[in-house]
Amino acid sequence: MSIDKEASREEMVLAIVSKYKEIPGPLLVVLHEIQQELGFIPPEFIPGIAEGLNLSRAEIHGVISFYHFFRSTPAGRYTIQLCRAESCQAMGSRELERHAKKSLEIDFHQTTADGQITLEPVYCLGNCACSPAIRVGDAIHAHVGAESFDAIVNELISEKVEVKN
Repeated sequence: MSIDKEASREEMVLAIVSKYKEIPGPLLVVLHEIQQELGFIPPEFIPGIAEGLNLSRAEIHGVISFYHFFRSTPAGRYTIQLCRAESCQAMGSRELERHAKKSLEIDFHQTTADGQITLEPVYCLGNCACSPAIRVGDAIHAHVGAESFDAIVNELISEKVEVKN
């Protein structure tokens, strides 16, 4: 990454911190906006966030590591969220989870070696009547089994599906 691009990212992060530092308990708001802008929270910016909010680096890191929503590394080109709520579990999401992890050769919160797919758990997609469900970008897929999961992944990799992450 060029120095100019890195500097502009740092300026953007510091502007977000400055924008919210006067509100009570600004950390989550700041982290959400940084992740929305960059797709993740770069670890090298934690000291600046901590200083700007008058918090310790450990406090910032603790929040980022506690909430699975926050990422400290960039996500893959596509993010697949697999529902782990009770309804989906009752309808086979645990088997789907095992299949997804094995076929992608990753665990939750990891990205495939080619940088294409990140696998994330989610706790209810609101599609309980059609369990098990996954979300890819804004699209929710219903009644997903191993075969349909593989078909979705193959479509993503061959770029036949347009997805907004």
